[in-house]
Amino acid sequence: MRLVVAGSEVYVYTGSKPPVRTQPSVVFVHGAGNDHSVWALQSRYFAHHGKNVLAVDLPAHGRSGGAALPSVEALADWIPDLLDAAEIDRAQLVGHSLGSLASLECAARHPERVEKLALIGPAAPMPVSEALLDAAQRNDHVACELITGWSYSAGKKLGGNQVPGMWLTGNALRLLERTKPGVLHADLAACDRYRAGLESAARVRCPTLVILGARDLMAPPKNAQGLINALPDVKVVTVPECGHALMAEQPDAVLDALRAFL
Repeated sequence: MRLVVAGSEVYVYTGSKPPVRTQPSVVFVHGAGNDHSVWALQSRYFAHHGKNVLAVDLPAHGRSGGAALPSVEALADWIPDLLDAAEIDRAQLVGHSLGSLASLECAARHPERVEKLALIGPAAPMPVSEALLDAAQRNDHVACELITGWSYSAGKKLGGNQVPGMWLTGNALRLLERTKPGVLHADLAACDRYRAGLESAARVRCPTLVILGARDLMAPPKNAQGLINALPDVKVVTVPECGHALMAEQPDAVLDALRAFL
């Protein structure tokens, strides 16, 4: 489905099901350098089990036009514009990494638009190494290599994809390689600059689920503890032997946690 949001065309994957106004809606918000495809299992499941699904390509990502938004706050204010374009009043937000920060900030700024909140691989703050930022700013391929290497637990770098014939790290690298010049740096810089996480978490009024990867190097679980403590109504699920790319490494575990919560 294609929508016009804030003057730019945006692609939204609906799980092959057209939205139905009487159904609850779930919005999936991807992380840095990603697109809607990272939610393949989760988005299709909910689309075929009674929910409207909007797995969005953020501006300048995937099939969406426009320019990459420069901050977590800008992304948070863009999400209600997406809901308006889809004619949805309230939604359940599911965000990963950068998308988790944007979803968190959206729930704090626009509580009337968010029914439930699921944060996957969050951290507050979410610092990004200077080496990675510099490589991304140069559009150097090493940025894609660093992210891919840091996003998966040791075992999954050797194989173990639940889909026979598919290569986890190879797929992840190809996805990052398709990112438009400058977009990955904009995403990473937005994560690095965001400092309002704990304050915003305290302002969230809806139930929140936090899903952590026990072996996450990009956003270590300990860096999410302050966020967890600040959220008023929170449930935490930790996926063992899993890195930052939770939806790829352990798709069933992520889906099971989301099913129980949403």
